[in-house]
Amino acid sequence: MLYHAYELQRSWMNSASALASISAEVLSNPANPLGYTGMGPMVANAMEVFAHATAAYGKPAFGLTSIAIDGTLHDVTERVALHRPFGDLLHFTVEGAPADRPRLLIVAPMSGHYATLLRGTVERMLESADVFITDWTDAKMVPQSEGQFDLDEYIDYLIAFTEHVHAEANSDGAKGQRIHMMAVCQPSVPAFAATALMNLQKSPATPATLTMMGGPIDTRECPTVVNNMAMQRPIAWFRQSVIATVPMKYPGAGRRVYPGFMQLNAFMSMNLSSHMLSHYEMFKHLTAGDDASAQATKDFYDEYRSVCDMTAEFYLQTVEEVFQKHSIPKGEFRHKGTLVDITQITDTALLAIEGERDDISGLGQTRAALKLTPNLPDDKKRYYMAEGAGHYGIFNGSRWRTKVAPVVEEWIAAHGG
Repeated sequence: MLYHAYELQRSWMNSASALASISAEVLSNPANPLGYTGMGPMVANAMEVFAHATAAYGKPAFGLTSIAIDGTLHDVTERVALHRPFGDLLHFTVEGAPADRPRLLIVAPMSGHYATLLRGTVERMLESADVFITDWTDAKMVPQSEGQFDLDEYIDYLIAFTEHVHAEANSDGAKGQRIHMMAVCQPSVPAFAATALMNLQKSPATPATLTMMGGPIDTRECPTVVNNMAMQRPIAWFRQSVIATVPMKYPGAGRRVYPGFMQLNAFMSMNLSSHMLSHYEMFKHLTAGDDASAQATKDFYDEYRSVCDMTAEFYLQTVEEVFQKHSIPKGEFRHKGTLVDITQITDTALLAIEGERDDISGLGQTRAALKLTPNLPDDKKRYYMAEGAGHYGIFNGSRWRTKVAPVVEEWIAAHGG
């Protein structure tokens, strides 16, 4: 009933949003005398803010068509390199770029948002690397006939994607090229586990480097509100309270999921006052005629409110293994029954990046990965804290572009293999 209630509420809000949008256009029409009064423009701006705040958002496009490298504009092409039911591997190619650029696999989080949340991450890394990214599928769009998708399957997908990128990098006669992996937030854990398995198996596709950014490797370090919530309730509570069934209108009808709208509500409630202030600032920008600033806020929320569902089994297993049992730092995590020995990482250089003001993954949670790999030489470990950066600031925005990305590029260059 939860999902059905949301669909009903969304239908109502869509109607209200459309009505508000029409009202804003009518009040802003030069032919409308009310537009020249003091209240007319203010009401129109308020209606526009309301319409934007209540609109429904689908999956955004990356929209990366060109990029400037050293002052020269290059075309960017996007293609599906590998298709899987629960997620595709996308490849971005920069026309005219050197063929020997490092291959980088960016692992996007499966946490309620689409991979396009990392548009800025991809755009910046395209300046120096050939970029691939995981594009996870909205779970409600995957038919039940495709089976389940849990944390174990996630790891298998990462290994398969890594092997595919490695194969492409070593095709056409080029041999010995190693690839690099970057995990942003939640996928730091499965990427860490996948890297350990490939190190143990001595796979030729083993990444030369793994960069983990704001990842919950050990949530016992500096626990945040998100961590405390996961610890205060038993797994049965999550199974009963936040898991819903996909309605019949979607291809994945009947699938049990953790809905994206619940994830969005949870994150917005953590900083409700700041979100309300952002919309008030948008209203003030519109009233002052500062359309550029208002549009910047709109663009952010267009992406932020575009959410997707994740499978119930993946969500519940992640909560239990990562946030409650702390299986990775305790050395107890198993992949399909096989113990994942993190200490076997001896070949992949690790870079841990954290934001000083991260309120989702606290300081020390990602850095813990460096302490969990005693057999990895010290010169293959590095820690970087982005001063003044919050969770999103370590992979998007000016700090990411000017402070964090150069550190990643230097690390990749130093351990290219």
